[in-house]
Amino acid sequence: MTDLDLLARLQATVGHPGTLTERLGIEFVTASAQNVTARMPVEGNTQVVGLLHGGASAALAETVGSVAATLHAGQGRGAVGVELNATHHRAVRSGWVTAVATPLHLGSRLATYEIAVDDEDGRRVCTARLTCMLVDRP
Repeated sequence: MTDLDLLARLQATVGHPGTLTERLGIEFVTASAQNVTARMPVEGNTQVVGLLHGGASAALAETVGSVAATLHAGQGRGAVGVELNATHHRAVRSGWVTAVATPLHLGSRLATYEIAVDDEDGRRVCTARLTCMLVDRP
């Protein structure tokens, strides 16, 4: 399967109606075990004061990191998040944010990714780290 085939499949399966990915408006841009990139609109994902909600940034980070870990896990395996931490650096009021997951550790039982969330001007909004346990699928 090519990266384009994988990306098309991911875009078709992750956004099932009623999922958090769909509700947050997350769109995948690239997908491989070495790099998953997705973007999310700020609109609809804000606190009552109009700033991007930190929980939305964290959900975006966990989404791209989990997808990357699942791709690393390989056929018949999956990834389950076991730890997520996020540092929020600046506020965003409009536009889109983009998250990029890059591996810090790719083992046979654990995978850890750093996720950078940037605004449209390339300024860091959030830095997250996600560790996933790699498991066999039933």
